Amino acid sequence: MMTLRLADERGHAVHGWLDSHHTFSFADYYDARHSGFRSLRVINEDRVAPGQGFGTHPHRDMEIISYVLEGALEHRDSMGTGSVIRPGDAQRMSAGTGVAHSEYNASKTDPVHFLQIWLTPRERGIKPSYEQKAFPDIEKRGRLRVVASPDGRDGSVTIQADAVVYAGLFDKGEAAELRIDPARYAWVHVARGKIRVNGRGLEAGDGAALSQENAVRVEGVDGGEVLVFDLA
Repeated sequence: MMTLRLADERGHAVHGWLDSHHTFSFADYYDARHSGFRSLRVINEDRVAPGQGFGTHPHRDMEIISYVLEGALEHRDSMGTGSVIRPGDAQRMSAGTGVAHSEYNASKTDPVHFLQIWLTPRERGIKPSYEQKAFPDIEKRGRLRVVASPDGRDGSVTIQADAVVYAGLFDKGEAAELRIDPARYAWVHVARGKIRVNGRGLEAGDGAALSQENAVRVEGVDGGEVLVFDLA
């Protein structure tokens, strides 16, 4: 069974320097029908103006992934981490017992476009930690490449959640299939372009919840970039 969450149905907030679309309930946006899916709690598509960003703020007991689509995102946190996240990177922060961080557009001239993703951890009160890895386009072209997993498989970042996150790039004629346990669930988020998921057409910003399925099949239509979440 597949249920669609279309891009234009998402929550939308504009704060001058920030243009954000919320797949699930977030901040002042609340929709009882869309307050997360399994352990997936947040997918925010954010566009941040040059030189602007999120000032230092706290988190705890959450797995946070940042996935940059365009531009560069500068990260600093109370663990002493300082880094710049660019397209192709996956950044993971386990908030655990508590961490404070900031995220700013690293450019003074160009906007940054990225996805902010939150997952509920398997265990509360863990030690906060940070990880960032690059996944070149060639590793995602025409396939679903693991970028985050509980065991760090295939060089992915390690998340403290019962979830596996895949990323893929699909042009017309390219396709991949991910086998899933019918007892588990999947969420598909289209980051860019157009794709088909199990035969259904989806465009940038669209999402799809899948249950009681044996596989997720992704087919390229036009410049598609996709994230697939395998969830308990």
